[in-house]
Amino acid sequence: MNVIPLQGFPQFNIYSTPLLILGLQGAILCILLFRRYLKKRAFPDILLAAILLILCYHRTTYTIGFMGWYDTYSNTKINYFLIAMSLLMAPLIFFYVKSVVTPGFRFTKKHFWHFVPWILFFITKIYIYLYDAQQPGFEDQQNGYLVENFEWPYLNPILTFFSTAQMLLYLAFSFQLYHNYKNEVQEFFSNTDKKELLWIRNFLYVYSFIFLYGIVQLFIDHFVFSMSWIQKWWIQFFSAIALLYFGVKGYFTDFDFLRDFEIPKKKSSNNTRIGGAGQEDELLERKQEIAKLFKQEKVFLDPDLNLSQLSEKTALNRGEVSEIINLGFGKNFNDFVNQFRIDEFKRRLGQGDHQNYSLVGLAFECGFNSKATFNRVFKKVEKLTPTQYLNSLEKAGLK
Repeated sequence: MNVIPLQGFPQFNIYSTPLLILGLQGAILCILLFRRYLKKRAFPDILLAAILLILCYHRTTYTIGFMGWYDTYSNTKINYFLIAMSLLMAPLIFFYVKSVVTPGFRFTKKHFWHFVPWILFFITKIYIYLYDAQQPGFEDQQNGYLVENFEWPYLNPILTFFSTAQMLLYLAFSFQLYHNYKNEVQEFFSNTDKKELLWIRNFLYVYSFIFLYGIVQLFIDHFVFSMSWIQKWWIQFFSAIALLYFGVKGYFTDFDFLRDFEIPKKKSSNNTRIGGAGQEDELLERKQEIAKLFKQEKVFLDPDLNLSQLSEKTALNRGEVSEIINLGFGKNFNDFVNQFRIDEFKRRLGQGDHQNYSLVGLAFECGFNSKATFNRVFKKVEKLTPTQYLNSLEKAGLK
């Protein structure tokens, strides 16, 4: 890489220094995640550490290039050892998302098949090096025979096409996993604030942006005009910024609330759907039992109430409780609980309790734990904001 005049290695300039600093910070975050994995055995930590490590590694070529490595060591063989990890990134991203949104996920032998393409590529790269190293004059040039006559013209285009298609596929699967999770939390948590894992959504959005940016850059470089190394530097810089963001957010995001998260199967304990033929009386009895917990014991006032806790208060398992709420009340768990919270909020407005509390404070008293969630749920149910609803009461002379 011969972009700017350099006097030797290392050279610190506006191109090399940001990549170096961000890369080192990313490496530190890799170490922190790995240490936490050893301590807590949280599988997402080791997967994210691997993702960050690859992102750091992929910045190496441009970082040392702008630091003057290639100009100082014109016959360097480092490119033989800077092996593309793109075939690893796609399954790692997918398994990272899966390990977060699927508590208890375990990596098994069958999952290793996802990494076979990269293993084959790695073996090919080793063969290229071993072959070129045996050729006369290898020490006097930067790239040997197979690099120039096989890797560049044939292997790299195949790798680019295959890894691009692979990443598109795995990103689609990852977005589907997140979408399914976002729907499923409604069946388990009564307050989904901070439980929808917006960090995972943002992680996928940011990586998708970097990925698509790279595709556009590749297209321009091959079909529009030949881009300079400085023009190509920007994607390296954006990737390094993303690396830091991934590391910080991934390290400080708490996933402990997912420890008991489990999507219940929609089957009763006797393998017969509740509400089927001859089951109406049983459904009614169990509906009344759950309704009693909400109307008399007001379990909805607990902002952390989830499906697991509700099932413990009954003689029913999670699947039965979920099915009764879905079939018997026509709502998912989240909507069912929040309807009681909204009704309680309206009741206390009618009593004038808003004279002693702010509207948000009163909402918290009724079981909500987030202003944003309260406003969103209230508007969904009443088609008005809480303030508009209160004004409507005052105009009607009810309060």
